[in-house]
Amino acid sequence: MKIAIQGELGSFSHEATEAMLPRAKIVPCPRSLDVFNLVARGSVDGAIIPIENSLAGSVAEHFDFLFARQVYVVREFRLRIVHNLIAPPGTKLSHVRRVYSHPVALEQCRDLFVKNKRLQPVPFYDTAGSVKRIISENLQDAAAIASRRAADVYAGKILKAGIEDDKKNFTRFFLIHRGDSLQVSNRAKATRKRERKTQTKTLKKAGKTSLAFSVKNVPGALFKALSVFALRDISLSKIESRPVRGRPWEYVFFVDLLCGDTEASRNALRHLSEVAEKVKVLGIYEPA
Repeated sequence: MKIAIQGELGSFSHEATEAMLPRAKIVPCPRSLDVFNLVARGSVDGAIIPIENSLAGSVAEHFDFLFARQVYVVREFRLRIVHNLIAPPGTKLSHVRRVYSHPVALEQCRDLFVKNKRLQPVPFYDTAGSVKRIISENLQDAAAIASRRAADVYAGKILKAGIEDDKKNFTRFFLIHRGDSLQVSNRAKATRKRERKTQTKTLKKAGKTSLAFSVKNVPGALFKALSVFALRDISLSKIESRPVRGRPWEYVFFVDLLCGDTEASRNALRHLSEVAEKVKVLGIYEPA
């Protein structure tokens, strides 16, 4: 399989991909937009994207793409995030003045900068990409925050290991494919037989559902929408709102249900479609 990731080889997305799909050929992309475009065109078999970090919260851009694009979630995975301070060979910690990394990684290592006032955090597009840059340019006054795998890939030197502020630092990843979730895609043609078989197998193991919905801006609209789950004793593990592009002050709600394709969930979704403006099932999948 060809799997797209946002970031370079050695990134945490790379680590997650190897854990989920050990035989996959990884296609690195500089931007999330590129990842979703490759999936939409069928240039790759799927993608693995970070969707939420236990410390930094959700990856808002990826929620927007999941709602707007014809993709569906197949599986989720949780990766323990261990950050390391990595520099070119021969560099000493006392020489370092700049530290490059993704803004989320920098935010997760605030204590490093509090204890070392001389270090200046420099936002970069990717954790592994920051290692790639400082090594390729041999920046002797710079370091990067990234995974141990990134140090191995680019032959960097780990100056300090495990520098994240909180050791209970996990990122949740989604494996996504092109198309619609089987739950809402009953229009599939014969050409999609094989895809439907794969989805059916996934549904048998499924214990989690992700969906998005919007409601009218009237009193009680959100209460009515959420009550369809409460009435059927369906537990929600997450709810989050995102603004709708082109419609100021209107929002889409993203919800995770702790159930798969059950009679109760199907009835809840039918009920939800009666009280919500738009409902999209993002995926029914095997939970981490």
